[in-house]
Amino acid sequence: MNHQKPDVLPIDFGGHRSSGISAIAYNRLKKYLGYPQETTKLYDVMQQLAIPEDFILERMGGDVVQVKRLMSAFQIKGDRYKISELPDKSPCMVPYDLNPVVNKKGDFEIHDINTGELLAVRPKDGTLYDSVRYYLEDVETLEELQEQLVLPEVTEEELAFIEVQARELYYNTDKALLMHAGCSVFEQGQQDFGYENWACHLLLEKEMVHEWAEKMTDAYVVNLQKMLDRVGEYLDVLIFGGDDLGNQIQPQLSPELYREMIKPYHKKIFRFVRDNYPGVKVALHSCGSIYDLIPDLIEAGVQVLNPVQISARGMDPVRLKREFGKDLVFWGGGADMQQFVAGTSRTEDIYRHSSELIEIFNKDGGFIFNQCHNILDEVSPEKILAIYQAALDYRK
Repeated sequence: MNHQKPDVLPIDFGGHRSSGISAIAYNRLKKYLGYPQETTKLYDVMQQLAIPEDFILERMGGDVVQVKRLMSAFQIKGDRYKISELPDKSPCMVPYDLNPVVNKKGDFEIHDINTGELLAVRPKDGTLYDSVRYYLEDVETLEELQEQLVLPEVTEEELAFIEVQARELYYNTDKALLMHAGCSVFEQGQQDFGYENWACHLLLEKEMVHEWAEKMTDAYVVNLQKMLDRVGEYLDVLIFGGDDLGNQIQPQLSPELYREMIKPYHKKIFRFVRDNYPGVKVALHSCGSIYDLIPDLIEAGVQVLNPVQISARGMDPVRLKREFGKDLVFWGGGADMQQFVAGTSRTEDIYRHSSELIEIFNKDGGFIFNQCHNILDEVSPEKILAIYQAALDYRK
């Protein structure tokens, strides 16, 4: 991450919520390798991701471990686990407070623990939960925003939770330590106001968006200081987001609109970390076709970019490395999961695909190997091993 050529290729296998592996795919991988499935832990309820165990990290060459935040998703804590099963009926440990309700259609619902309001739904034939609550969707005025806005606040319970983990991992592993900041700006606006409303507000209700973003990022800075004062000395990377600024073919907003409405707030939180905790690298998870926004992201303070979605328009690996490799570390881009891996059955082709991408991105360092985003349910163990064997062989 210091743009120096390392002794061996750094590898991330499931080190955070956007470089992970679905619990179903993880169980299949463990079974293929001859390991029992009963010890699998699901920690990300929304995306149904597993926590890679130490023996799997060693097998796959993983160099990164996560200091997990207290909340898994949807008000569900990740500090206690219970025996359960995944949608494919394989065994798994899940957060203790995960108690979905089956509705009349057979779908699984998660409700607010205080109000009973519906928060998320997993279709009966699906494996992922979709958020369905946008609590500011009916807000139309500044007055209504001020009345209804709920600012994020990190609790002492969570501070103690992350501090114990960070210290334990720092002194008892040889891995790099990463923690999620959260602190989304663009994507949090979508989650609070709803996708359509947010797109309209960015153009038509700019004063309200600035008021929302100012208050949210002020709260983010307070929370960041509380967390980093407790664990900053142990961390190597703090990853912000998701803050998905792109879709498959272009950014979700023009560079001009990004500079006006989002960049000032990105810069405030990124620069706060860089100015006050220089030992912690600032990473951003931002999916999609974001080539046109990368110069502004660098100027705002991004040092590490994930997931490097090379299947999106304009995200050509050679051009990305040539134009931005001196300023950005690329974390991801080691396998195109969306098109190449999904559409290829020959593992030798997948191995070659990842090997070629490593040659591009690892030139002069500045690259952490990982596939583009999470490994989904349908990815076979053979394909997973082909991807990571390419990285392991490159180390030799």
